[in-house]
Amino acid sequence: MAKYVLNNAFALDQMVIKPTVSIYCGHDDWSRGVAACPVTFTVGGLGVLNAIAGAYSDSLPVICIVGGPDSNDYGTNRILHHTIGLPGFSQELRCFQTVTCYQAVVNHLEDAHKQIDAAIAACMKESKPVHISISCNLSAIPHPTFIHEPVPFFLAPKLSNQVDLEVAVEAAAEFLNKAVKPVLVGGPNLRVAKACDAFVELADACGYPLAVMPSAKGVVPEHHPHFIGTYWGAVSTAFCAEIVESADVYKFAGPVFNDLSSVGYSLLIKKEKAIIVQPQGVLIGNGPTFGCIMMDFFQALAKRLKHNRTVYENYHRIYVPEGVLLQCEPREALRINFLFKHIQKMLPSGTAVLADAGDSWFNCQKLKLLQGCKYEFQMQYGSIGWSVGETLGYAQATPNKRVIACIGDGSFQTAQDVSTMLRCSQRSIIFLFNNGGYTTGVEIHDGPCNVIKNWNYTGLVDAIHNGEVHCEEEDVAAIETATEEEEYCLCFTEAIVHKEDTSKELLELGSRLVAANGRPSNPQQISFRCSKNKLFC
Repeated sequence: MAKYVLNNAFALDQMVIKPTVSIYCGHDDWSRGVAACPVTFTVGGLGVLNAIAGAYSDSLPVICIVGGPDSNDYGTNRILHHTIGLPGFSQELRCFQTVTCYQAVVNHLEDAHKQIDAAIAACMKESKPVHISISCNLSAIPHPTFIHEPVPFFLAPKLSNQVDLEVAVEAAAEFLNKAVKPVLVGGPNLRVAKACDAFVELADACGYPLAVMPSAKGVVPEHHPHFIGTYWGAVSTAFCAEIVESADVYKFAGPVFNDLSSVGYSLLIKKEKAIIVQPQGVLIGNGPTFGCIMMDFFQALAKRLKHNRTVYENYHRIYVPEGVLLQCEPREALRINFLFKHIQKMLPSGTAVLADAGDSWFNCQKLKLLQGCKYEFQMQYGSIGWSVGETLGYAQATPNKRVIACIGDGSFQTAQDVSTMLRCSQRSIIFLFNNGGYTTGVEIHDGPCNVIKNWNYTGLVDAIHNGEVHCEEEDVAAIETATEEEEYCLCFTEAIVHKEDTSKELLELGSRLVAANGRPSNPQQISFRCSKNKLFC
């Protein structure tokens, strides 16, 4: 790997990445290693910085390889092209220090192998991006460490402290076995810890109902017999919030609590009733915190829990199946809920759903994922337009799956990756929801900044199967075109919808975020909230 990185350094000096580039390093592909992103010095590095920050927020292992200045230029006070016009070469490095877990600047061959291996090891151990800058002239210079066969590369596995593990399992089992109505809630860090299967095994063993946080949709199989939906506070899927928040113990596995996942810090969850399991530690109620514990905690705990189906049986009693099917009048203007009714029918096992920031988050959360259907969205970083590059990268990395991307018109205005999709003969299906602006922004803080110039989107991609749809009949015809061809190709459908056609969940989230973001500065109020033992202070 180190030899590959070094030998490509010269070519990287000639490569410029546009500022809207996105990187895909899907969780399903970690078994194949890590993602690599090659760019040129400064102009490429700063252009890809936003994508690297997004990878950092989702704990994705990405190696950013930069073709740096000639090693002879360091210390000469020269000004190089592609930079911001200053003689020093540290501007890019300082930017990357905040969004990578390791940075290496390789100017000499003597320590190049050591530095590159250290960066790769950090990337894989921490599951975070790293930054490697290599002087562009080094690849043409022979050196013994890069001539012979590669040195075997080994990473010691992370192991739990056995004493801490036993004590934590004992405390957690006692806490849970005393509960009458316990529930399990999976979070996005389950994927980071590669503990999804272990978490499902725990659910099988204990019989508790199984929910997921919104950013963890897809980490556990939705066909699991105890699956009850997405827990997202006031905007949860039907009956899920009522079950989770009425439990006397909730076990969160790998959660990330922020203003979005907590719906403006409004979850009705209390710390004293929670067990929080993170990749390297366990917190039990108001009691002890146990460190140096990996996700083998789940296997050990599964052997100690009593089987308890009480809460799932309660859920089964109150659950009301979906009622009257949505019907529309002939040629009636298209509505989002009609469109997603048909997208649901397009989700066999060989598909993957990508939801961009905005109302697609909420509409896609309601989709029921069949066995083998994957799901991705970027909640923590929430970069608008993320899904355009994600569609390109996901389809390239997983050619056995057909990607269905749900993208808003504002998000799609980073559309240059479509040309690469065509060049690579990809077969994704893109649904663009054109409501004339940033509707999520309207619901949180309205203003002229939320109005965008309306493109001729279908004209932009007129080299592929495409078309505008204004009503359900046209929508059905477009979907049939995209799904019934003998040889699938890239398909694009622009859904023209009313600017105020939003999900009720977006309206709810918008109002709660407005309230959370508009709180006055009041130290006494903050102190009071923390004293109430809430999970969020």
